[in-house]
Amino acid sequence: MNKIPVTVIVSVKNEALNLPSCLEKLMQFAQIIVVDSGSTDGTQNIALSMGAEVIEFKWNGKFPKKRNWALQNATLHHEWVLFLDADEFVTKAFVEEVAIKIQDPTYNGFTIQFQNYFMGKKLKYGYGFQKSALFRKSKGAYEKVEEDMWSHLDMEVHEHPIIEGKVGVIHAKVVHKDFKDLDHYIAKHNAYSSWEAQRYLQLKQSKNYLLSLNQKIKYNLLNTGLLPIVYFLGAYVLKLGFLDGKEGFYLACYKSHYFFQIQTKVQLLKNK
Repeated sequence: MNKIPVTVIVSVKNEALNLPSCLEKLMQFAQIIVVDSGSTDGTQNIALSMGAEVIEFKWNGKFPKKRNWALQNATLHHEWVLFLDADEFVTKAFVEEVAIKIQDPTYNGFTIQFQNYFMGKKLKYGYGFQKSALFRKSKGAYEKVEEDMWSHLDMEVHEHPIIEGKVGVIHAKVVHKDFKDLDHYIAKHNAYSSWEAQRYLQLKQSKNYLLSLNQKIKYNLLNTGLLPIVYFLGAYVLKLGFLDGKEGFYLACYKSHYFFQIQTKVQLLKNK
């Protein structure tokens, strides 16, 4: 069987629990690169044993971060690049749809959608999420954020890809299912909220930055202090998260608390 001419880049650090399930589903793609940030749990050995290329990334605190660095420095054999995290697992339907759609010369990128799991349960309701993680390497890159003095995240988590030309949608979903525990989830989102607070204040000081509609809504609600409660009501009530049982309730609470963290950290930074 001819492999799909896509380079898949999986960004990792200590992902021994998630990586095997991620990589085993990528075998139809022609090139798989794991970009690792000094894992100590055997992540690199797992990647090599499963046939992936491994590249070590050491961040110096400046641009570029891990994904843009890979675009600039890795030997990418194919024009199309798919960025995944280790807890994101492609499906047969997704792979088949990608194989067809990348043949369309009118598109330079595609948005991919996710089927979310939380505490081991598949969620059918609440807010979903998507990102433009499949694009031509000559037509896209992740946005540059001036964060040399305050960021502790070595990978583009909230930065959006900037893609020239037409961007389509892959309708088959990628499974988002983290096998790590709640301690990891809480610690990760604590780090993310610190980044978002700094980024929010940076954007408020910038006069030339264009915000997306979602960013405008989020930041306006941050200004009012209502973002946590509005998110909870939206996810749990309006988007029917209550139908997912206790897991739907817990996720709505955790995400609301995430936005509460951002609000309080913004206030602390303003008072410094």
